[in-house]
Amino acid sequence: MTSTLLGAALDANALLPGARFIPSPNCDQRPPGEAIRLIVIHAISLPPGSFGGAAIECLFTNRLDPTAHAYYAAIHSLRVSAHFLIRRDGALEQYVACDQRAWHAGLSNWNGRERCNDFSIGIELEGCDELPFEEAQYLALEHLLQVLVRSYPITAVVGHAEIAPGRKTDPGPNFDWQRVRHFFPGDKQA
Repeated sequence: MTSTLLGAALDANALLPGARFIPSPNCDQRPPGEAIRLIVIHAISLPPGSFGGAAIECLFTNRLDPTAHAYYAAIHSLRVSAHFLIRRDGALEQYVACDQRAWHAGLSNWNGRERCNDFSIGIELEGCDELPFEEAQYLALEHLLQVLVRSYPITAVVGHAEIAPGRKTDPGPNFDWQRVRHFFPGDKQA
């Protein structure tokens, strides 16, 4: 997947060629005139600690079967999404066009601004707090970040835990921030 991202650019619909597009209904329009300035890195696994399968896609498209796993009964009615998901093997899926507001950050605050969904792009990595991420995921993430920083006036990359402290922990202690912070030399959170 990463080789198809080299030199890639978003298309006229703010979709990334080469990414598998699976439209999520869990999005809406950004506020008028709102610039995309932030990237939020998340981690997700469904059920927790398990990788592969269609559960994440089903969650983001409101098709998660509450009877398929005990954990799903508590989350199947959530209306959430992200712009991108990077699978363990580096495969890239896009659920929301970048120009739209994905519902990934929830109650959040960055540099005194609330409602981070308004001005951010959400990238989910298939993973959890307890395990390291795969090299293929970092390579796909690095190439995706190159595309996004060419397309928008992004000034920082943060973890979900940084914009929702006490509520969220992802992407967790095993995420290697040195792999991404160099894309944002002005980012003081490195």
